Amino acid sequence: MDGDYVIGGVFAIHRYKHTVMHNYTTMPEPLKCTGSIDSRELRFSRAMVFAIEEINNSTELLPGIKLGYQILDSCSAVPVAMHVTLQLSNGLDPVFYTGDKCSQSGMVMAIIGESGSTRSISMSRIIGSFNIPQVSHFATCACLSDKQQYPSFFRTIPSDQFQADALAKLVKHFGWTWIGAVRSDSDYGNNGMASFLEAAQKERICVEYSESFHRTHPRSRIKRVADVIRRSTAVVVLAFVASTELRILLEELSREPSPPRQWIGSESWVTDPDLLRFSFCAGAIGFGIEQSVIPGLREFLLDLSPTKVAASPLLTEFWEDEFNCRLGKNVAIDESVCDGTEDIQTHQSQYTDTSQLRITNMVYKAVYAIAHAIHNKVCQDTNSTTQCDKFTRINSKQVLTQLKKVNFSRNGYDVSFDENGDPVATYELVNWQKSESGSLELVTVGLYDASLPVGQEFRINRNLTWVEGSTQVPVSVCSDSCPLGTRKVLQKGKPICCYDCILCPEGEISNATDSSDCFPCPKEFWPNAERDTCLPKPVEFLSFDEVLGIILAAFSVGGACLAIITAAVFFHHRTSPIVRANNSELSFLLLFSLTLCFLCSLTFIGAPSDWSCKLRHTAFGITFVLCISCVLGKTIVVLMAFKATLPGSNVMKWFGPPQQRMTVVSFTFVQVLICTIWLVVSPPFPMKNLTIYKERIILECALGSAIGFWAVLGYIGLLAVFCLVLAVLARKLPDNFNEAKLITFSMLIFCAVWITFIPAYVSSPGKFTVAVEIFAILASSFGLILCIFAPKCFIILFKPEKNTKKHLMNKY
Repeated sequence: MDGDYVIGGVFAIHRYKHTVMHNYTTMPEPLKCTGSIDSRELRFSRAMVFAIEEINNSTELLPGIKLGYQILDSCSAVPVAMHVTLQLSNGLDPVFYTGDKCSQSGMVMAIIGESGSTRSISMSRIIGSFNIPQVSHFATCACLSDKQQYPSFFRTIPSDQFQADALAKLVKHFGWTWIGAVRSDSDYGNNGMASFLEAAQKERICVEYSESFHRTHPRSRIKRVADVIRRSTAVVVLAFVASTELRILLEELSREPSPPRQWIGSESWVTDPDLLRFSFCAGAIGFGIEQSVIPGLREFLLDLSPTKVAASPLLTEFWEDEFNCRLGKNVAIDESVCDGTEDIQTHQSQYTDTSQLRITNMVYKAVYAIAHAIHNKVCQDTNSTTQCDKFTRINSKQVLTQLKKVNFSRNGYDVSFDENGDPVATYELVNWQKSESGSLELVTVGLYDASLPVGQEFRINRNLTWVEGSTQVPVSVCSDSCPLGTRKVLQKGKPICCYDCILCPEGEISNATDSSDCFPCPKEFWPNAERDTCLPKPVEFLSFDEVLGIILAAFSVGGACLAIITAAVFFHHRTSPIVRANNSELSFLLLFSLTLCFLCSLTFIGAPSDWSCKLRHTAFGITFVLCISCVLGKTIVVLMAFKATLPGSNVMKWFGPPQQRMTVVSFTFVQVLICTIWLVVSPPFPMKNLTIYKERIILECALGSAIGFWAVLGYIGLLAVFCLVLAVLARKLPDNFNEAKLITFSMLIFCAVWITFIPAYVSSPGKFTVAVEIFAILASSFGLILCIFAPKCFIILFKPEKNTKKHLMNKY
């Protein structure tokens, strides 16, 4: 249709191009289309006509100006698309112009089309050189956003880059990490899948296979792709495929049904009603262009009078295909004639279906975008009126410039372009659900708006149904999620989504599913049995509440009581010969020191504190030196006593009671001095030992200075050895008078206990170190009290007849 300004349109109305075998001897036949008419594409072209007629009747947009249009068929083929693009660029005028600007003759202001990305690319490479704007309604390849290569390309449908990101987020949202992928072997499929794979990699989604095919490929290629889908372990299949090609693949799959597959679709096919007949795709989801309403379009589409149909060869072919009859006189014998009873109003086809206007609205918006660009160049808005000059000569480059600036709203839908010629990306999440009648229908269940802040673009507002009508989200993973307490170990030679779950090492946890690493607990914490939580390590020390502590405390108190009872017995019989003969003063002092030795072991039991750590070692060291000093004094007294019986000997005056007391004080003072230096320089202190056991804390007293500790023990050992030597020297003196043998036995026990204590102390772990030390204290203390005092108490209590001076002197 002619007009003041002409808009071109290119649509893939026919499915195939007629293939001609050239013999290079005759002129090639003109390019022509073959195959059936795509009713959907025909609706797109009619929507363009409807929009132009609506604008021509408008008093607000381009008033007084008539837009014309030229709509051509690309036959879904690149050669034909290029051919018709050149026709629109150069015009179809029969007059041959010889001027400099012959290429501008009859040129259109802009071109709407094409539906396919590959064909749109070929068109844009041609008309970009002529600065003719191209506005596509269905070409989504992200590559077309490159203004260096396609400077005049615009589109009203979002780029596949947005869709690829949205699909990756959708797959991630439902926890699918192992999917299969098929794509059209075209610019649309290859570029779209490349964008998706890049986005999927960021979301850590693995693709088991990625197969490509084209509708022109042999059936063996299509069958191979179908077999890959059947054999795969991935339940989810993402298809970045044109609807015409997916139809071929689904027909191949329907011949030999595959295991249930959850299909995820791109906008090209997921909203195509013609594919809803494949019931095994129930539950398919994908992003589609927003559903819209175009007032008056349905009436326009159905307004096909016989005159209109007859006037258009294209509409005639459509009519004959839809009703399976022939218009006109040239009718074959086996064909029926259209008798006028055919009613397009009641006929069901993609042409008449306006319940899901999605891409059709993209065509509608494209026409209005071009009209607004022309309006902004040739019209002046003054006050409340608009004046347009239809005689204004404009060229396509001016329309291109204005097209970059358009920003308007039509029927509630905003239209504008960014610097790449792309609109704001908004999608509807579409789900194929079974209706009450059992047939599949498109249901909008969510929305994706790329203009919203990160993390808020995607929302679902209705329940979805999945493969085979299930309400449970299908699982599609290479490996099940690793539970808490484990980490992922990748399987050799497989994608990152395929892994084994390994229990965390000792001392480490993982508190998240699918953790790639375990991390150690803090020093004072230890993992629970499941290794998913760090719990405080139990603190261990020798306490009064446990059996071992109770037993040792009982022996300690019992020993102290025994020493006190012995002292009481000695005090009660202090005038008896056996008590007087055994140096009663040193005996009472020895019993006192033994009582302290027994009681000091109690300081080793219980939670170590600053005062208890300092007290336990120093009290032990001093009381034991006091004890050994008394034993040593008694031994020296025995030796001196028998030396004094020799004629002319006055040795006892040098070792009388004052000297004995001085000896005990002197020996004890040395130990007090050692302990004082130890406490001043580097005293013992409580500490948490984290090295002996990994899973628990040992609360113990650190020595502070190891030299101080071993100096205390060494001094005790030195006195003990000295005492033992003297006792051995005195062992042959008369039995009834001396304690040498008893002291010898007690010191042998004492030395044996403390010699074995050293390796036991060093090798005992944790609280048992303290137990060994207490045992050594008690054993040596009991050895002293039993060896030295038990025989005397036995005579005092049970053999009083031997407790006489005569009996004690009978050897002489």
